Amino acid sequence: MSNFAKTFSSSLGKKLIMALTGLFLCTFLIVHLVGNLQLFKDDAGQAFNAYSYFMTHFTPIKVISYLLYASIIIHAVYALILTLGNAKARPIAYAVQAGSQNSPWTSRNMGILGTILLIFIVVHMSNFWWKYHNAELPYAKYEISLDDPGDIQVSELPYDSKRLVHSEYVDVQAGKQIIVSKDLYKVVLYSFKTWWYVLLYVISMVALSFHLIHGFRSAFQTVGWDNKKYVPLIRFLGVWIFGVLIPLGFAAMPVYFFLFK
Repeated sequence: MSNFAKTFSSSLGKKLIMALTGLFLCTFLIVHLVGNLQLFKDDAGQAFNAYSYFMTHFTPIKVISYLLYASIIIHAVYALILTLGNAKARPIAYAVQAGSQNSPWTSRNMGILGTILLIFIVVHMSNFWWKYHNAELPYAKYEISLDDPGDIQVSELPYDSKRLVHSEYVDVQAGKQIIVSKDLYKVVLYSFKTWWYVLLYVISMVALSFHLIHGFRSAFQTVGWDNKKYVPLIRFLGVWIFGVLIPLGFAAMPVYFFLFK
């Protein structure tokens, strides 16, 4: 076995893979949140549908998406391998007194938090990604005034297998830009009006928060980027940006739609 294979088959190597895939997924969360914030625009979903098309049809993004799917699977599989390996190495559980004093709650429950997130990812992708690619969704036709871009008229078009997922052109005579998009926004609107899905979403974002509060800093420690000079910055990013701001931003979407749309 080569030194490379030995390194990545060791416990430390597996933790390194966990750290690298975890940090990659953290960068995706930023991009995904920025894109999903289009949901808050008062344009009947035009910006969000355009974002959905771009993320699923722009070739470089599609390549990154495959890396994302692989990272999710690898991260989950290696988490399971490490957990089972630790359990096998300790067939008789240690008697632990005052566990909260020995390690943070987030550290002791990363497996539970990760399981909640994995369930959420499966439900989330089946509800949005799968439907966008495979379901016979209706289309939204947007008529945007060239004189006043804020003047948007929207109408629904039935599903047509021959219709492009996204198209746009300018009707000079009518003075309008016409955009026709597969209407994923309508799926979001319907899903976020379903109480149990909103509850699952919010609970999952709470799990994401705790998962990232521990995981973000732990990943930097694993890869050796935990110089004392940068620890305060890493802690700030892990807690306030990834542990609070990003999960809060995601959770705000279903709550907003459920209460106000």
